[in-house]
Amino acid sequence: MYRLFPEIKPYASHMLAVDPPHELYVEECGKPEGLPVLFVHGGPGAGCEDDHRRYFDPNLYHIVLFDQRGAGRSTPHASLDKNTTQHLVADMERIRDHLGIERWVLFGGSWGSTLSLVYAETHPERVLGLILRGVFLCRPWEIRWFYQEGASRVFPDHWEEFIAPIPENERYDMLHAHHRRLTGDDEIARMASAKAWSLWEGHTATLKPNQAVVDFFGAPHTALALARIEAHYFVNNAFLEPDQILRDAQRLKNIPGFIIHGRYDVVCPIKNAWDLHRAWPAAKLEVIPDAGHSACEPGIVHALILATNELAALLGSSNVS
Repeated sequence: MYRLFPEIKPYASHMLAVDPPHELYVEECGKPEGLPVLFVHGGPGAGCEDDHRRYFDPNLYHIVLFDQRGAGRSTPHASLDKNTTQHLVADMERIRDHLGIERWVLFGGSWGSTLSLVYAETHPERVLGLILRGVFLCRPWEIRWFYQEGASRVFPDHWEEFIAPIPENERYDMLHAHHRRLTGDDEIARMASAKAWSLWEGHTATLKPNQAVVDFFGAPHTALALARIEAHYFVNNAFLEPDQILRDAQRLKNIPGFIIHGRYDVVCPIKNAWDLHRAWPAAKLEVIPDAGHSACEPGIVHALILATNELAALLGSSNVS
């Protein structure tokens, strides 16, 4: 069973200016001349964690992580201004150009899988491979499943905490009810909504309770950015056209890919991975039988590291920037 590689520190970090007022935190780890890989975090709005560096052999990979607009160490914190999927795709291109990388591997889970797919379908010539976990295609039924009716029936106890800040007469549309508070002027209501929103995700992310995951989601800095930015994206259908990702999946046909999904993923049901695999049959689909959504679940960690090792062996040194 593979486990995370040992802890490492960045050898370089950058604050990269993009559209004002945004500046992106970017860091580089591992082997500078290695196979370039971009870690694409979830949310949107979750930001990167130190363990996100550890899915890649640092002797093989040039590991790049960045906090998306408004997330993590990027500034301004929790900003919704000029924050769309198209802006984030452009930011990824800006990072690639800034670091002098010709082509790279994309590694993303949950919203990170969404953004990686949209980037790859927009710039397939820049993508060496895709490793995706907990696939999220941002279709309306997926949003409704998690924020209105579906996951609520699996976790009714934590659902009560999610709906607690919302009056009963607004609970017929929880997404927009929370969005109003997260974007409103009442700071107390905004933080109450952010905490309820983020903890709902933290409690449902793993097959078995994991306090470390809950604590990460419950931290105020993370919760505010995650809740505000997610709600902003989801009320706008993630700034995507209907079924855009599956519609454009033929653009991935020449890109090697791995799709890794927990059988009991309640946040992003396994049907998402199944639908993507049917649209992109060249990708390798692996269903983890004893896992939920989180990247930290043991079976998912094993599959992700196996995929990064396999992809490094497949691509070899000839594709290094």
